Amino acid sequence: MAFPSELASVLSGASMSQLIHWRATPALLVPEVASRPRALYSFRDIVALRTFVRLRSELPLQRIRTALSTLQNYDLTDHPSSYKLITERKTIFLVDEDGSDAVDLVERRGQTLLLSMAHVFAPFTNMQGQDVVDFRQPRANIEVRERRMGGWPTIAGTRVRYDTVALLLEDGSVSAEDAHFFYPQVTRQAALDAVDFDSSVRDRRLGR
Repeated sequence: MAFPSELASVLSGASMSQLIHWRATPALLVPEVASRPRALYSFRDIVALRTFVRLRSELPLQRIRTALSTLQNYDLTDHPSSYKLITERKTIFLVDEDGSDAVDLVERRGQTLLLSMAHVFAPFTNMQGQDVVDFRQPRANIEVRERRMGGWPTIAGTRVRYDTVALLLEDGSVSAEDAHFFYPQVTRQAALDAVDFDSSVRDRRLGR
């Protein structure tokens, strides 16, 4: 599944300008699907971007670059989304799979210590003071599941894409109350959530 920049922006919390800056040389992250003429991101690209935004809310960008560079020095060259990275004060830690151990990637590189794992999918506030949506549930009736439609946001509990419902209601000929005639599992509130989420994605596209 390929995610356009505006949807990647809303789900990750990165601004459109950050996405442009982060894929420029030296790139923090190059979109797996395509970078030109239009950037298209993979699901795991978005997970990595969200991690970067969460780290960036507390640390300078250079420290994030240092952490990624340290990963490469350890021959850890998988996609950034493969690693659990968290921050505490001035540094970034690589957390092991069970969350019981972590390695400092910036301040005291290679030093191991114990700490708890922050959940990158939970809502948080980015460096601009803006609220970043819950990744798995960006609206009450909208869900993101990697194994459902490749991670494209859908109406909760269904395979109906949010933008399909938003498009259905776009010209006003179909009301939110009548959406269930086309998609029986889509309630009025789910339809309204789809329109609201679609509006936020469109705003990113228009630079709002």
